[in-house]
Amino acid sequence: MDGALRREARALVRSARALVLELGEEGVDAIDRSLAARARAPVRAEAAPEAAALQPAAQPAEARYAVRSTLDGVRASLGECTRCRLCEGRTQIVFGDGNPEAELMFVGEGPGEQEDLRGLPFVGRAGELLTSMIEKGLGIERREVYICNIVKCRPPANRTPLSDEVAACRPFLEGQIDAVRPRVIVALGKPATSLLLGRDVAITKLRGTWHEYHGIPLMPTFHPAFVLRQYTPENRRLVWEDLKAALTRAREAGGRKPS
Repeated sequence: MDGALRREARALVRSARALVLELGEEGVDAIDRSLAARARAPVRAEAAPEAAALQPAAQPAEARYAVRSTLDGVRASLGECTRCRLCEGRTQIVFGDGNPEAELMFVGEGPGEQEDLRGLPFVGRAGELLTSMIEKGLGIERREVYICNIVKCRPPANRTPLSDEVAACRPFLEGQIDAVRPRVIVALGKPATSLLLGRDVAITKLRGTWHEYHGIPLMPTFHPAFVLRQYTPENRRLVWEDLKAALTRAREAGGRKPS
């Protein structure tokens, strides 16, 4: 086996191991064929060390941005990105959607099939559930919040993004957060929560507890796709409580948003 094949095999094993660990943390005790297909998805380059993508930025937000970002500026900087392998299989970049001055910002994992086709985040089955939670549960329009993902291109077979892919997209996520400056961030699932907190986390342990991302209150909760897989009254109740707590805190903040 030559060096390239060995690197590909190691990256594939790491991706599969990360998927199995995440599913185990979230209470999944059986893997169907579609999930197994994710673990078999081909990877053509060796992933960077996990710690590299999860390390928090060394400088505080105010030092990282001499001039406040704008969403248009961040999108222009992203361009027709080819910074990682995900560009090879995408239909289009899925940047973000919603109010550029939103009080609540939702950060997920990555685009799925429908998102890749339509160019908007959270418009598939998981997106329909998230939209229902926002509009029916919180009583606000989806267009009043801002929604994006930690990677902007669809991973093959919807697998978990690899660390080098996350690292390539991280500056653009940070730019989106700096541009919107929400009062509260809701991190949807393990990959988004791990990136924003700068460490590997178990979402089942952290969901529903308050944290911070550069001074912005951060609420981790289950990803809507997990809720669809484990559609129990308890899981639905937990996510409802997390989102209501996030909205309450955003409204209690009142006044001016972080600057």
